[in-house]
Amino acid sequence: MGLRDLILKEEYRSDRDNLIEEFFLPCLDNCIEYDRAVEYVALKSLTAYYFGLKSFIENNVQIRIVTGHRLRTSDLNVLSKLYGKKNGKVNFPTKSGNDKKYGLLNKMIEDNKLKIKIAIPNSEEVYGSFDEKIGVFRDENDDVVAFTGTSNETFDPQNRNFESIDVFTSWNDKSRVEIKANDFENLWQNKTKNIQVYDFEYAVNNNLLSYSAEWILKIS
Repeated sequence: MGLRDLILKEEYRSDRDNLIEEFFLPCLDNCIEYDRAVEYVALKSLTAYYFGLKSFIENNVQIRIVTGHRLRTSDLNVLSKLYGKKNGKVNFPTKSGNDKKYGLLNKMIEDNKLKIKIAIPNSEEVYGSFDEKIGVFRDENDDVVAFTGTSNETFDPQNRNFESIDVFTSWNDKSRVEIKANDFENLWQNKTKNIQVYDFEYAVNNNLLSYSAEWILKIS
């Protein structure tokens, strides 16, 4: 089964759809590549990729994320350890109760199944932070599903915003899908005007990341 076999809508909206169960999980379960551009990346959403799909670690799925440079304090501390480590095991406080989640996240990073880059505006034409919201799923048949909208992928039923996404498929809207895929690829290759993109490890080691107030990030 592939992406083309899914029954997908052109739009999903919180008042009539379950974005996670009806869109994200089916697409994740049938893709081999997932590219995502989003303003904030959170540990809860990263580990949710595994817990949302029981066999995610075993599957040959590659995730690439381009995100802004402001992270929650707790998320930045953990990700800095994971990406800033040189060799050996990363130890986290056992009292946190998140050992399993961090271990899974560490394995995804070590196996190159999860790659993160940081996008930072470098032009006076951009006064805020990186805030693009696009996603691209690709399966083994090279069928593609792209979407725009939403920054929330925690898969937490108690923490879902009211939101909507627009969906495009390569078999029904090839040109739109190609635009979104090319937009992401240009971001990943650092070829986007007004934005400088860095590998996460480089951003960590060169102090390019900053803490953001907890109340600003409503995606925990």
